Amino acid sequence: MKKNTMSKTQYAYNSIRSGILEGTYGPGHRLVIDQIAKDLGLSIIPVREAIRQLESDGLIQYKPYSGAIVSTINEKEYIETLSVWAVLEGYATSLSAQYLIEADLTRLETLNEQMNEALNDFEFEVFGNLNQEFHRVICDKCQNDYVRDEIQRVANRMDTLRRSAFTFVPQRMRRSIEEHRHIIQLLREKASPSKIEEVVRKHKMNTVRAFQNRQETSEKKTTDISMP
Repeated sequence: MKKNTMSKTQYAYNSIRSGILEGTYGPGHRLVIDQIAKDLGLSIIPVREAIRQLESDGLIQYKPYSGAIVSTINEKEYIETLSVWAVLEGYATSLSAQYLIEADLTRLETLNEQMNEALNDFEFEVFGNLNQEFHRVICDKCQNDYVRDEIQRVANRMDTLRRSAFTFVPQRMRRSIEEHRHIIQLLREKASPSKIEEVVRKHKMNTVRAFQNRQETSEKKTTDISMP
């Protein structure tokens, strides 16, 4: 059956978005509409419309003399938002712990294993979605509606800032799986709320530190290159 214009646009949208999320199109990458259309076997019209949608999502921006490029990140805002998220989610998890039942813990283990499989298959967008679901399973059991709403608000802001943290610090993926196992263990053992809160907060902050280390490493390389 011949695809209609909407389905072609959606196909282009999904393909370009996946390329951004998986790092094929990195921050600052110039998107050449003609080339993308050729690669996808489409005309330029659905590709152009898909790029407009991605611009609305904040994943793409137009720059003079460059055209459509993959958005760069506001690093200060990103770090500040992720730091607040760490505090909120650590507290929410400590509140949720007593309400998590065996089925929830089994679900967490399954999601973590699926994350490992996604990582092995280089399916980074799938990995990010599973990671979000992992934390959602826990936070949905939080009985404090205000905290839960604030976590969702911060999560939405992170989406606006652009993509999963793992896109910027892919080395965190494997370590994150290990940290999830530790969190599940603490939940199974019914560790103290303060211990759970500390570990989950540190889990999130480790991504902040990895991102900051990435910046420092990049700056050092630039300095080394510029040295005579």
